Amino acid sequence: MELAEFNQLRITTLWAAFAVAVAFGFIAQRTHFCTMGAVSDIVNMGDWTRMRMWGMAVGVAAIGFHALGWLGLIDTTQSIYTGARVVWLSALSGGALFGFGMVLASGCGSKTLVRIGGGSLKSLVVFFVMGLAAFMTLRGVFAVWRNATVDQVFFELPQGSAVPAWVAAATGLETGLAGLVCALVLGGALVLWAMLGRDFRTGNNLLAGFGIGLVVVAMWWVSGHLGFVPEHPETLDAVFLGSNTGRMDALTFTAPMAYAQDWLIFYSDASKVLTFGVVTVAGVVVGALACALIEGSFRWEGFAGTQDTALHIVGAICMGVGGVTALGCTVGQGLSGLSTLSLTSAIAVAGIMLGAVLGFRLQIWLLERG
Repeated sequence: MELAEFNQLRITTLWAAFAVAVAFGFIAQRTHFCTMGAVSDIVNMGDWTRMRMWGMAVGVAAIGFHALGWLGLIDTTQSIYTGARVVWLSALSGGALFGFGMVLASGCGSKTLVRIGGGSLKSLVVFFVMGLAAFMTLRGVFAVWRNATVDQVFFELPQGSAVPAWVAAATGLETGLAGLVCALVLGGALVLWAMLGRDFRTGNNLLAGFGIGLVVVAMWWVSGHLGFVPEHPETLDAVFLGSNTGRMDALTFTAPMAYAQDWLIFYSDASKVLTFGVVTVAGVVVGALACALIEGSFRWEGFAGTQDTALHIVGAICMGVGGVTALGCTVGQGLSGLSTLSLTSAIAVAGIMLGAVLGFRLQIWLLERG
């Protein structure tokens, strides 16, 4: 591949990632897809509808991801979620901190971007604070503390941290086939569970479940197939174009908020180039804005008062620190990570749910105290 062709493919890959993120933002705004909202509905009303949306999206994403692997279109081992090292304490503590923060900040990272597209100035503040906290946890003072504490607690699994690798080792099945079988069983069970819900089978709910799941699959294809070059024209190394991690990327939003702000601040620095993280952050906002304008639901929204402001800022800090520590957010670990059937992702999601419940308990206490 010539260098000019390589550069053109990089641009094409980034545009494709942007388009997928626009679709995510549009669907999330249209269907009110929200992990925090799903937990809130269960805690406050006993309504599992939005959790069924989320479960269906995970199931569809898992089946699609491993179908791509079985077809040879992507290498399912080339992501940050399936390595041999299971940083369980980072995933659990970071996830809990993220889950707690998303309740205080009225939504997770993806919901923050969707709300910005819908006119929320509160979420714009959350975006900047969360991005700053995330950058401090990636490379700043919090990174030093993270590396010296929770990241030192881990165990390793020789076959990797994803369930299909264990099945392949135990049964002798080819890795791609083992992945597809596991995804059909586990992911299919989630889809079936969602479909069996009373009153779930409506257009919006199915759009959320199938649509968001397919968007995650599309992003895996863009990063792992379209954007994969076996030999860089200059270094001859295999490379994933536009990747922030150096490996196959999918949708995630905590660290990308930091990357987006870094790119905006140092735009004139030639070394700061567009990446998946930057374009997907922009794409979600654009998609949500387009949907809000079409529906006529765009509304400016500000803080209700001092306590509301303080809670959102604290929540944003918790999400920025927790999301990076856990290696992902409700989309990064919850949808993209779980689609790989990773043990680390399952631990992170458990932490997020625990943190969210604690966040709701705090909110209830504040209401009663008020």
